[in-house]
Amino acid sequence: MPKLVLPTRAIQVINRSIDLFHHHGFHTVGIDRIVKESKIPKTTFYNYFHSKERFVEICLTVQKECLKEKVVSIAEYDQVTSATDKLKKLYFLHTDLEGLYYLLFKAIFEIKLTYSKAYQVAIKYRTWLINEIYSQLRVFKTDATFQDAKLFLYMIEGAIIQLLSSGQADESESYWNMICNCLF
Repeated sequence: MPKLVLPTRAIQVINRSIDLFHHHGFHTVGIDRIVKESKIPKTTFYNYFHSKERFVEICLTVQKECLKEKVVSIAEYDQVTSATDKLKKLYFLHTDLEGLYYLLFKAIFEIKLTYSKAYQVAIKYRTWLINEIYSQLRVFKTDATFQDAKLFLYMIEGAIIQLLSSGQADESESYWNMICNCLF
């Protein structure tokens, strides 16, 4: 997707809608609710975004780019933190149910059949993240495999599912301890 340049008003609509999608889902939040809560005319929405599918793709792209910045700041720019601690930070960043990854995770389950281009945004992020995890694993475990990185991501996503089903966000630490026992 080419670099997006949008007016401030469009960015406000995107930010509001990301929150709506995050808390209510992609299918229950329609254009009517988006324009009502964003206080813009429907024609303005369509002038900016053209369709709901394109809009969802833009929202996920914005979310993905914000998340990638955070991951890069943890994995690449923090030179004093150990690889294990970086992985721990990545784990907690991604298992935060109010955090940036949750919307991308939710998209994987909700939009595959209806918004395939937007779905690909979430899938491409997962692939990118697996590579970042693999890079960190290789720092302290030279025999780490790409499968180990996938397993780490699957454990993150399993923890999200457990947190959602238990309703207790404070269990995230115990899931981290299980990951440490399995991988390290």
